[in-house]
Amino acid sequence: MDYIYTIVMGIVQGLTEFLPVSSSGHLTLVQHIFGVDGESNFFVNIMLHVGTLVAVCAFYYKLIWSLIKSFFGLIRKIFTGKFSWKNRTDDENMLFMLAIGLVPLFLLFLPVPGMDINFKDFSEIFTANKYLIVVGICLLVTSALLWIGMACNKRTCSLGAKSGKKEKNGRTRYTVLDSLLVGITQAVATLPGISRSGSTLAMGEIRGINKQKAIDYTFVLGIPTILASAVLELKDAFEVTNTSMASEVGVVPLVIGMVVSAVVGYLAIVIFKWFLKTDKMYIFAIYTAVMGIVAVVIALIEMQSGMNIFSGELLV
Repeated sequence: MDYIYTIVMGIVQGLTEFLPVSSSGHLTLVQHIFGVDGESNFFVNIMLHVGTLVAVCAFYYKLIWSLIKSFFGLIRKIFTGKFSWKNRTDDENMLFMLAIGLVPLFLLFLPVPGMDINFKDFSEIFTANKYLIVVGICLLVTSALLWIGMACNKRTCSLGAKSGKKEKNGRTRYTVLDSLLVGITQAVATLPGISRSGSTLAMGEIRGINKQKAIDYTFVLGIPTILASAVLELKDAFEVTNTSMASEVGVVPLVIGMVVSAVVGYLAIVIFKWFLKTDKMYIFAIYTAVMGIVAVVIALIEMQSGMNIFSGELLV
C-alpha cells in the first residue's frame, strides 16, 4: 500500500464523511478506479474512519464537554428525584434524543427472514460488489433526499415567518419521533452511496428542525456511530485474515492517511456548515446526482464488457 493511495483515500474519506456525498460510496468508487478489492482494505477504511472521528470530536469539543457534564448532572438529578422530563434542559434533551437516535442501528443486526445473514451484511455485500450499479442508484437517492430536505426547510421558514412564530427557521429541539426517524435514516445510510450526514440532515429538515440544529445533531450522533462501526469492522477484519494487517499496509502510510483524513474532515465540517448557512446545499444535490449517473453508466458499460474500464481487470 503506497503513500499516494493512502493520502488519496484519506482526502476522500475526510471530505465525504461529513459532506453530504457519501463516504462509503466515494471510497468504493476510488477503490474501483485503483482496481483495489474493497474487502481486502477493510483495515485501511477503519483507520481512516478513526481519523474522521478525531475531526468531529475536535470540532464539537465544547458541545461534547457540555453534554458530558450534563450527563453526570442528569444522573444526579435522577437519583435525587429532582429530574423532570417536562423541564429538562436543552443539553438533557440532546442526550435523550441522541440515545433514542442510536436505537434503530440495532435493527441492522436482526436476521433477514429466510437468509443466513443480517441486515448489516447487505451493505458489506454491496460494498464488496465489483460493479457500481448499487452505488450509483444510492447516490441518486442521496441527491433526491437533499432536494426534498431543502424544499421542506424553505417551506418551514416560509410558514414560520408568515405566522410570526418565535422559531420561524424551524424547531430547535428534537422530539422522540424526530430522533427515531433520523435514526432509521442513519441505519439505511449504511448502504454505499447514501450519505449519512446528508440523509439525516434531510430527515431533520423534513421534520421541521432548524437546519443548523439538524446538522449539529447529525454530526454529534455520528460520533458513537462511527466509533461502533470502526470497532465492529475491526472485528470483522481480523476474522478475514490472521496476518498483521498493519504490517501489510505499512504503518507510516497508514498514519499519514489517518492524519490527512482528520485534517480534511475538520475542514469538511467547516465547509458543510458554511454551505448550509448560505443556502448553497443545491451544489451537493447536483453533484451527487451527476456522480450517481456517472456510476450507473460505468456500471452498465462494465456489466456489458465484464471488465473494469480503469484497471482492465476482469469482473467476475
